[in-house]
Amino acid sequence: MYDTILLPTDGSEATTDAAAHAFSHAKRYDAAIHVLSVVELASSPGTAGRDEEKLDKRRRERMATAERLVEEHAPVGVDATVVVEFGSPARVITEYVTEVGADLVVMSTRARGGVERFIFGSITEQVIQTIDAPVLAVQR
Repeated sequence: MYDTILLPTDGSEATTDAAAHAFSHAKRYDAAIHVLSVVELASSPGTAGRDEEKLDKRRRERMATAERLVEEHAPVGVDATVVVEFGSPARVITEYVTEVGADLVVMSTRARGGVERFIFGSITEQVIQTIDAPVLAVQR
C-alpha cells in the first residue's frame, strides 16, 4: 500500500510519537522511510540567522537528532534515509514529498489554540492543504 513514507521531524518529543507510527507503517508495508529535518531560516531581512557557521552547527545538530530517532525506533530491515534541508518547513516538506514520491506523510502536531494558532498556523495543516499524499497527523 505504501512504498515511501516521509517523517518530518523537528526533534521534539511529539516527533517521537509520530516516529512510532511511521516506522510501524514502514515495517508493515515494507516501505522505505525518509526522515526529514528542516532548519528554518530567519524570516527577517538581512543576514540574521544565515551565518554559515551557525547554519552548519544547526544542520549537524538536526542530523544527529534525526539519526538518533532512526537508531532508536527503526525496526530491523526498514530502509531509512536521513536528510536535513534549509528553508520554510511547510514548503520544504511539500517539495520533498514530490521529490521522493512519498505516498504517506506521518507528522506530529501540537495542540495549539487561540491567538498562537491564528498567528503561526500549523505546519501540518499547511502540508495537508498542499500535497496530494495522505497525511497521518499524530497529536501529542
